Amino acid sequence: MDMKIIQKPSRPAVGTWLASRSAVVLLALSLGGCMSLSGPAPQDPGIDLPQQWSVASSGAADYDQAVYWQALGDPVLTQLVEAALDNNLDIAQSAARLVQARETLKQARASWLPQVSASGGASRAVGDGASDDVSFSLGLDASWEVDLFGGIASAADAAKFDYASAGYSLVDVRRAIAGQVAQQVISARSTAQQLAIARETLTIQDENLQIARWRLQAGLVSSLDVEQARTQRAQTAASIPQLESQLTATSNAISTLVGEVPGRVAGLLAEPAPIPAPPELGELAPPADLLRRRPDIRMAETTLLADTARIGVRRANMFPALTLVGNLGTSDGGGLNLFDTITGTVSAAVKQLLFDGGRTASQIRQAEAVADGSLAAWQQSVLSGLEEVESGLVALRAADTRLADLAEAQEAAENAAIIARSQYQAGLIDFETLLTSESSLLSARNSYVSGQADRATAFVTLTQALGGGWSPDEWADGPDNRNLP
Repeated sequence: MDMKIIQKPSRPAVGTWLASRSAVVLLALSLGGCMSLSGPAPQDPGIDLPQQWSVASSGAADYDQAVYWQALGDPVLTQLVEAALDNNLDIAQSAARLVQARETLKQARASWLPQVSASGGASRAVGDGASDDVSFSLGLDASWEVDLFGGIASAADAAKFDYASAGYSLVDVRRAIAGQVAQQVISARSTAQQLAIARETLTIQDENLQIARWRLQAGLVSSLDVEQARTQRAQTAASIPQLESQLTATSNAISTLVGEVPGRVAGLLAEPAPIPAPPELGELAPPADLLRRRPDIRMAETTLLADTARIGVRRANMFPALTLVGNLGTSDGGGLNLFDTITGTVSAAVKQLLFDGGRTASQIRQAEAVADGSLAAWQQSVLSGLEEVESGLVALRAADTRLADLAEAQEAAENAAIIARSQYQAGLIDFETLLTSESSLLSARNSYVSGQADRATAFVTLTQALGGGWSPDEWADGPDNRNLP
């Protein structure tokens, strides 16, 4: 779908230009209405969306995508995500920007109403022969700009859509923070599991080293077996501090996301626990639904609507502005009677731009260019959303397949290690064969843990890409671009 936002006005001769605008003013006054000079509001991004995703799914999801982290079955993960949604400082900043946008909207809508101010004063003459009486006066001034050509209405529309955009931005930040916390907790669970594996492996390697020393003392093997056992054990021992440091760093990063100082989170994640197992994804909504489900796409859309409305604000400056002014004043004649003298005036003023060196026309073209950029940003957000979903689907499917193979590899490595230990103790194989078997087992166990973490992370990433983490139907904390307060 082709959309034309920019409508460049022609530049007629000055005489014709003034006459045409005078006629428009008279027509507007006679009709008592206003004109909207904004570009056309966009309806869709003009991108051919696919009818279905590349990876088909069946069945219905048995969890709520708005709070998908609860479906991972990890109470600590759920606790930390919800704590971050309450206390994260990025979310607090975004919420403050929403309040700013709301107040800007109120200010823009106030421009429709007259401005009224009151004044008062007291005076007393001084000098020889001056009266001792004090004179008092009160005044009331009012002004109202008639929105003949929709400049004020366009500014209010722009503020309305800026408010909506700030609301969607807040939701998108919350969605991103929830995903970051979930992924970091999954990473911490993976590191804690690998740390436990390293410590268990170190215990076994201590036993292997002791067996090698006994066999050396018995003259059954050379010192090569002992040195190989020492090497393997030292390498495993060296990996433990690195994993501990990594776990602490991840816990501290989660603490920052949660909005608290480091310490408490590290205690929650110190002990190894099962890596969250994601539920079945269920049947996916069609790609067109992504335009509604993704808050970042809706934010880009409302930003475009705001920038389109700002074109009308700039165009209104090319037309006459009508302002009505009135004032009422009273004063006393020295007898404390404020109504001795009452005066008042009502006037109307028309202001028309004649020449500004092309500044206003340039501002119009600038606003049109900004709207063009916002349209491209909207389209880019749609394409990025589609890309993330398609890549997430493939990543989750690959993680499921890989995890099944890794489970088989771990089972085989465990059996091989058991056989190798018994054969080495019986003197049927050399120590190098045992080392190879032990190394394969350590690698297989770590790979299986990584595979579990990759699957859980892929689930979080894909659910976020599908718009999970918020509910467009139930969200009552922010504006909707069709029904703003």
